[in-house]
Amino acid sequence: MVVQENFSLKAFNTFGIEVHARYYTSFSNLSELLIILKNDRFNGMPKLILGGGSNILFTQDFEGLVLHNNIKGIEITLQNSDDAYITAGAGVLWHDLVLFAIDHQLSGLENLSLIPGTVGASPMQNIGAYGAEVKDTFHSLQALQISTLTEHIFYHKDCEFGYRESVFKKSLKGQYIILTVTFKLSLSPNLNTSYGAIQETLKEMNVTQPTIKNVSEAVCSIRRSKLPNPAEIGNAGSFFKNPEITELYFTKLKESFPLLPHYPTTAGSVKVPAGWLIEHCGWKGKTFETYGVHKNQALVLVNYGNAAGKDIQNLSEEIKKSILEKFGIALETEVNII
Repeated sequence: MVVQENFSLKAFNTFGIEVHARYYTSFSNLSELLIILKNDRFNGMPKLILGGGSNILFTQDFEGLVLHNNIKGIEITLQNSDDAYITAGAGVLWHDLVLFAIDHQLSGLENLSLIPGTVGASPMQNIGAYGAEVKDTFHSLQALQISTLTEHIFYHKDCEFGYRESVFKKSLKGQYIILTVTFKLSLSPNLNTSYGAIQETLKEMNVTQPTIKNVSEAVCSIRRSKLPNPAEIGNAGSFFKNPEITELYFTKLKESFPLLPHYPTTAGSVKVPAGWLIEHCGWKGKTFETYGVHKNQALVLVNYGNAAGKDIQNLSEEIKKSILEKFGIALETEVNII
């Protein structure tokens, strides 16, 4: 293993922000990870576990050790007549796992196609799209506790999944390094095509009896039409969470904003689309020299050139302030700000 100093992280975050890590190394298995964690040179030093860098905004250099999780491999570990369990290394690209499942006729991940990032980040964030979330198919994960260097297995109930949340973003934040993740997928497809424009896109594709591959292709098409490619324009996908408000407050808001869309969630609460709120505060497509809000999707903040992370963070704060003033709703960021 090679530890590099003053290492540029520009190519390791999808915003394309130019920052440096004091130290950087990557690991491809547990043995390599243990070697670096047992090195006295890095005791007491801040550590950042980096996957695909697709859900992070760097606002400054990282004065510690960046550990790039590069654990690969996907395998079917158990299969019966109804289900199959597949285990993937935390460093596997998420969409590669989706394609593996589709190739093996395993249903459950197709609506999560083309989400950037790695498998290890998926349960941490409880990633979701088009009516599906990781928690729907998650079975378990293997993780290393940093303080004790012992391995632990976390099952579904242990992860405390919520909307873009898990125990790894709350009480256990920064305490574990995810090594592998196992999903339970179905051999009998139960397609979810009712969310968003999936059905309309399938019709445009002349598909009347969709397969899981067709659904995946439809989702990919929708995502490509709405979201900028990080390889072309720096971004981290949706920057904000869709807020949940009470039904009572939603009813009050509808008096002033009758076209405000909403989605039922738990009893007494509704979810409203943050993109709609941002767009109706005039932010969609607004640019500030090298950064701004994407022209097709108000949820996405973008780096058009050499923007600083602080510029994008400040923009996000201005957006949040305007939403609070106009709608009385406090937006939360989905992206991790370092």
